[in-house]
Amino acid sequence: MSKTFHPEKLDIKAFAQAGGHLANHETLLRYTRLAEEAHGLLHPNLRVDWQADAEMLSDGGNGHQPWLHLRVEATFPMLCQRCLGPVDVPLLVERSFRFVPDEATAEALDEEFEEDLLALEPDFDLHTLIEDELLMALPVVPRHEECPESVPLASSDEDFEAANAEKPNPFAALASLRVAKGQN
Repeated sequence: MSKTFHPEKLDIKAFAQAGGHLANHETLLRYTRLAEEAHGLLHPNLRVDWQADAEMLSDGGNGHQPWLHLRVEATFPMLCQRCLGPVDVPLLVERSFRFVPDEATAEALDEEFEEDLLALEPDFDLHTLIEDELLMALPVVPRHEECPESVPLASSDEDFEAANAEKPNPFAALASLRVAKGQN
């Protein structure tokens, strides 16, 4: 009889020993911290497609450690920082994680290894990891490749315009020198 694995309470070690595979196609609304970042732009049609595969790999010595390979694809609505219109940003996360016995071991080995180290927990929440990875994948400055409407580049601050209108051009003196020199 095969064991059933649940993403919210995942026994990573047993999952890796079984060569486990989990995948799902979920609404983005399921991820509350991520939904907060959408500032009201979310709708139920936005999806997160994810798959998680686990295996036991040699630790370089006599033992084996659980590894989790995660792939997540999603489209996330944001505001374009150029035109301030909505833009759907494609997100892709492909990461592998090696699990070690505890947080202290993960912290001690973090500098030595390139891979991401996580501590084994009795009930690992895969959805939390997926949400964390998607949050880290969000662009700092989202924008369209090409904005649907041209962006007007104009100042709307009357005080700024008035201050600039009053200032003489700093190069006007050079222009007058050039005219004076040509007359000599």
